Amino acid sequence: MTDRISQVVGHLNYPKGLLANQTAIITGAGQGIGAETARLFANEGAKVVIADIDAEKSEDVAESIRKTGGQAISFSGDILDSSYIKALIAKAASFGNGKIHILVMGAGYTWDGVVHKMTDKQWETMIALHCTAPFNMVREAAPFFRVKDGEPRSIVTVSSTSGVHGNAGQINYALAKSGLIGFTKTIAKEWGPAFGVRANSVAFGYIQTRLTAAKEDGGFVVGPGGEKIALGVPGRGKPGSAPPSDIPLGRPGTATEAASSILAVASPLFSYVTGQVIMVTGGRNM
Repeated sequence: MTDRISQVVGHLNYPKGLLANQTAIITGAGQGIGAETARLFANEGAKVVIADIDAEKSEDVAESIRKTGGQAISFSGDILDSSYIKALIAKAASFGNGKIHILVMGAGYTWDGVVHKMTDKQWETMIALHCTAPFNMVREAAPFFRVKDGEPRSIVTVSSTSGVHGNAGQINYALAKSGLIGFTKTIAKEWGPAFGVRANSVAFGYIQTRLTAAKEDGGFVVGPGGEKIALGVPGRGKPGSAPPSDIPLGRPGTATEAASSILAVASPLFSYVTGQVIMVTGGRNM
């Protein structure tokens, strides 16, 4: 499907790809939507920096891109570590011959709990991961975006319908993803007028990833203190379970479909779109 999307959008005035000669950092790109975004970007001519905490998965994605003729490197580390962010920006700038054009901030996971049982660590980790880490990224990358060289610059944050509408059991995640929207709009207002930087947020609904799989499948991540944090939705794997009935398209989205929306937002096809929240939900909550 990745190749098909590239055939559809990489046409007419973009013979070398929609993102030719651009350097992009994609966090959380070792799997799922992030990995598909990296592949789509590379197919459209971008030099891609794969950033993920899992070194093996990160390198596997980068190698898969290089095998198909794309340009990609892996630079793994913990996005909660400010020293890693500094090193990541420096590495990307070196890879991009002194330039960075696109930041896609997609690293993250959920750590659910109802309000009255939410722990301080659950709360603080979600804020750190989904708000503080992107802030540190943008601040560190500022010298590469606040420039006037006539080349495009785009920042894409990954939000969620939980951040737009709220969601029971996710007050920490909902607040963080909602905050990310205000964060993105502020960048658009500060860096757009003088430097032409575009900043948009993509809010995903029900996309088939490890975060929306059945909790009974046993998916997990390891938290900042070594905790084993269960991922997924309880009961989703029960026989006869189906996507929510209020999705007009009648199905969940795929990781490639989600990634294609990020490509669209980052591409020149959206050159006059900034400060927006792009809802990618199959029509749910329209």
